[in-house]
Amino acid sequence: MSLYRRLSFAAQCFGVFIIGLMAASQVLGDANMQRPLTEMEKFVIENKGTERPFSGKFNDFFDKGLYVCRKCGKALFESSGKFKSGCGWPSFDEAVPGAVRRTPDADGVRTEITCAFCGAHLGHVFEGEKMTPKDTRYCVNSVSMDFIPEEFVGRAYVAGGCFWGVEALMADRSGVLGAVSGYSGGSVENPTYAQVCAGNTGHLECVEIFFDRRKISYSDILRRFFEIHDFSQVDGQGPDKGEQYLSAVFCSNAEEMKEALSIAESLKKRGYSVATKILPLKNFYPAEEYHQKYYLKSGKKPYCHFRRKIF
Repeated sequence: MSLYRRLSFAAQCFGVFIIGLMAASQVLGDANMQRPLTEMEKFVIENKGTERPFSGKFNDFFDKGLYVCRKCGKALFESSGKFKSGCGWPSFDEAVPGAVRRTPDADGVRTEITCAFCGAHLGHVFEGEKMTPKDTRYCVNSVSMDFIPEEFVGRAYVAGGCFWGVEALMADRSGVLGAVSGYSGGSVENPTYAQVCAGNTGHLECVEIFFDRRKISYSDILRRFFEIHDFSQVDGQGPDKGEQYLSAVFCSNAEEMKEALSIAESLKKRGYSVATKILPLKNFYPAEEYHQKYYLKSGKKPYCHFRRKIF
């Protein structure tokens, strides 16, 4: 092999290595941007320790906003699910769908909860205590979480084919705090996957995206969305055909509607055919738990979604 070909081959290998590092950093979201853990945080998050009861900064804290993992920065709990339990640790009766993993604790009695993205130890979950109508208490260490005030928490709702792929490719964007697979646009309350697949509900497979407004804008979220699916396809997405797989942006207010229409129009001016519908948000229902973080759980890669740089 000539020296030129050896150098060329080495350059290609280095390029693949760099791409691999970039992909790994995307899977961890903003983990590499988080400040280093303190000794106490390491004790709890990495060594499964517990902070003293009534000592945590979030125990008696009830501001509106989003609680995120201290280690990787991904969304865990919304403030609407927090309640005063009197146990000495922050308590929530629901988690962001798919964000918290449950496993049997080493003590053989309790159920441990960890961050579904990075495995950080959060605390434990208890059921049957009748403290709230949901009858669930996620008991979480304050040091396992950070808090983002509501004014900085953005939410976007997009549909672009199978929600597994949209969720996976949107969740790895820097500034995105989390993504939830669900259903939107239809007339049936709390639809099941079977009902949506039957085509009688009017729902599309939709993804709710949490993002930090200080790091990324709503327009940036939409630009990413248009880059990860074929917005010109009128009958579905890739091999997935049918109403539930259509492309759409569901807007919560007039400003979002204006931004979405502007981006769609800019694509048309550049010669692209845009089949994406821009619609007002009427509802959003999280999908069943087994749909959440599908590719993260399975280790597979999206088969009909990939990013092509447009903007």
